[in-house]
Amino acid sequence: MNNSKSLLCLLFMIALVGCGEDSAHLDAPTETMTLETAGMELEESDLPDVTEADIATAHSMALVLDGHADIEFPDSPSRYALADGTSRVDPKLMVAGEMDAVVMSVAVSPRPRNAHGYADARAVADRKLEAVLALTSDPSNNAVLARTSQELLSAHENGQLAFILGLQNAIIFGGDLAAVDEFYAAGVRVFGFTHMGHNAFADSSRPLYIAEMGAHEPTAEHGGLSALGEAAVERLNELGGIIDISQVSTEAALAIMAKSRAPIIASHSNVQALTNVTRNLSDEELDKLKDNGGVIHVSPFKGYLFDSSDDELTESIRAVRREAGIEEDYLYPFELYWEINDPEQQRAFLEAMSALLGEGRIEDLLNHIDYVVERIGVEHVAIGTDFNHGSGIEGFQHAGEAMNITRGLMARGYSAEDIAAIWGGNFVRVWEAVEEIARDE
Repeated sequence: MNNSKSLLCLLFMIALVGCGEDSAHLDAPTETMTLETAGMELEESDLPDVTEADIATAHSMALVLDGHADIEFPDSPSRYALADGTSRVDPKLMVAGEMDAVVMSVAVSPRPRNAHGYADARAVADRKLEAVLALTSDPSNNAVLARTSQELLSAHENGQLAFILGLQNAIIFGGDLAAVDEFYAAGVRVFGFTHMGHNAFADSSRPLYIAEMGAHEPTAEHGGLSALGEAAVERLNELGGIIDISQVSTEAALAIMAKSRAPIIASHSNVQALTNVTRNLSDEELDKLKDNGGVIHVSPFKGYLFDSSDDELTESIRAVRREAGIEEDYLYPFELYWEINDPEQQRAFLEAMSALLGEGRIEDLLNHIDYVVERIGVEHVAIGTDFNHGSGIEGFQHAGEAMNITRGLMARGYSAEDIAAIWGGNFVRVWEAVEEIARDE
């Protein structure tokens, strides 16, 4: 990253907006990755006349932004970090892969919906906020916390990394609408209402399994959004917060898009027509997303990328689930692994399911991008990795391998302008529109 690259990208972006579970090692040689080693299976005769110099130039022109990654604590890395405990979006990896910005998600897993659960969720959220602020306050990272779209563009122009704060799971708010303002004041700009399990604001695409009952929550609690959720949409429009529909139910997503006066994003979702799991977006949601002016950020998460039209694979997935003694009907292949009490049986289930799905391929991710582009247009698709939370496929295991996505897109005939839109331009367009609507309040 350098100032000349950043200035070129800034000018290009302004023009564009005006027009419309194993880890790789930190020192992986991303610059020499080939189409074959990146998990691509194109015949040489199918490839456009693209050189490595073309790929590097297109990547450099783009503001390369990851729409969603989880936060790792350096003193206690999760099992989803790299083998050496490094975050998959560590600043050093970002520089190596010319990834310029990441939306860091203050994400909280399910908690009991009571005073104790809400307090615990808030404590986890506060600690994650502090971790991102520590990243940006460390001079060695040459990074800033971007609170506006202009701060994001300015950071890029100045050759700095940018972190944007996101939030996932309104259980962090308990039942308090005023907490939306508190987190916005703390710098959060992307707001996702649910993770797994419903909360006081919205229904989740993955109802929580309640072990004591031996069953999931009802499929819907609010029929999408509660009255509190509707009020949160209104308040976020007023503040200038970007609303994120990843993880919410289809009914909640449609309700949010109907209610919001500003475009929204799905920060880490894939296409349900290709991979039929509830976490992915249906064609109806994609069509409404286009009408809303929003963006879906596709994710390199193999559990949401497998070919669900492959009947043999689907039956094999069901067989592994039957063998493990968990429900054969699933919301996604790894669902309910935490309900397997014996650690060895749990490990065996995860390994068997992972082996069935394979490493995941960049080609699979590109298929989802192609689908979105063909259905609703290139201006409505982006990348959101979900790194540090189980995501990662062959050739794109961390930020240092980001150029492999550019390489794959160019191999499929996407132009440098398309790639700039996909990597960061579409997100910037949404953010600017959200800010403009808030200013008009």
